[in-house]
Amino acid sequence: MATSKWESDEEIQYFREYLRIPSVHPDPDYAPCVAFLRQQAKLMDLPVKVYYPANEQNPVVVLTWEGLEPELPSILLNSHMDVVPVFPENWTHPPFGADIDEEGRIFARGTQDMKSVGMQHLAAIRALKRSGAKFKRTIHISFVADEEMGGRFGMRPFVPTDDFRALNVGFAMDEGLASPDEHFPLFYAERAVWRVIFNISGNAGHGSLLLPNTAGEKLNYIVGKMMELRRTQVQRLRNNPELVIGDVTTINLTKLGGGVQSNVVPPSLMACFDCRLALDVDFQEFESNLHKWCDDVGGGIEITYEQKQPKVPPTAIDDTNPFWLAFKRATDELHLSINPQIFTGGTDSRYIRAVGIPALGFSPMNNTPVLLHDHDEFIQADVYLRGVRIFQSIISSVAEA
Repeated sequence: MATSKWESDEEIQYFREYLRIPSVHPDPDYAPCVAFLRQQAKLMDLPVKVYYPANEQNPVVVLTWEGLEPELPSILLNSHMDVVPVFPENWTHPPFGADIDEEGRIFARGTQDMKSVGMQHLAAIRALKRSGAKFKRTIHISFVADEEMGGRFGMRPFVPTDDFRALNVGFAMDEGLASPDEHFPLFYAERAVWRVIFNISGNAGHGSLLLPNTAGEKLNYIVGKMMELRRTQVQRLRNNPELVIGDVTTINLTKLGGGVQSNVVPPSLMACFDCRLALDVDFQEFESNLHKWCDDVGGGIEITYEQKQPKVPPTAIDDTNPFWLAFKRATDELHLSINPQIFTGGTDSRYIRAVGIPALGFSPMNNTPVLLHDHDEFIQADVYLRGVRIFQSIISSVAEA
């Protein structure tokens, strides 16, 4: 069999075993993940702790490799155990089968987002331990729940706890993205997610009249203002080819609601916008503009937020951050082309950065189509194994920084 060289690889076997655990939303069962990770800890002779920062259904598993100077701030290698839903009818392989094809492509939900990275962390530590390596800094390998739903029951409640503080984290690494070419994206910041809901009330009455101050007129005005703002950002991207989507503010109308019946002018309408605020946005000014537009059109509009993240400073990628220098040294020695940028979506890194801990998002998967949350998600076995070797170099470097 052409696939046998990959199937017989120890790390590929562990990876496929982890992929076959369907820790999938909307109702993930993490117990098999915890059992699997306890077994890994035993095989690697590492202590393991399981925390429950939110509830019994959402564990945080932490394996620890103590450093020679355990009083130093530690390294955290984080990944999440949960994966997004699948539509098996759109897959050419079973989504939790971890099949390998003739080209060495491993198909399963989580091969990119992000069971791969969690297992690469473990594989790298296993190889380093076997080689007899020892490092100054303690290394924690964490596996968290609920990242795909915003970390509500995972990293978000974990970071403020004494248990997290006791890990004494000085630097964290988390997920990045695959890359279709030879470059590796490296993420040092994220935009803030605001889900803004305009609850618009106005004069109600019969559809045959021309009433003043209707909810529909106000809705039209607000949507117009938001779309105007959106156009300025589209234009910024067009005008400057250096900019990527993470550098600008994205604004999208995602929900509309209201109405009574087709011949009645309704007393209220609702519009929801997904906004991702760029690093250069003044949040106070942005919010006061929203309120100003509501006042300009005659008031009677209440703004609520489904989500409203605070401004989180980016992780420094310059000489002031010794961990960045150590990371870059390792990737330079491997002649990797690293492309630092701002993450388009959201990851658990934002909760870590919010408490002042530097965090970088990096998934060593280049020459790989970006298929996170897509059908037929896969990673090629050699790309996966090369990623393990890349992590061995990076971990060795940052653990000595």
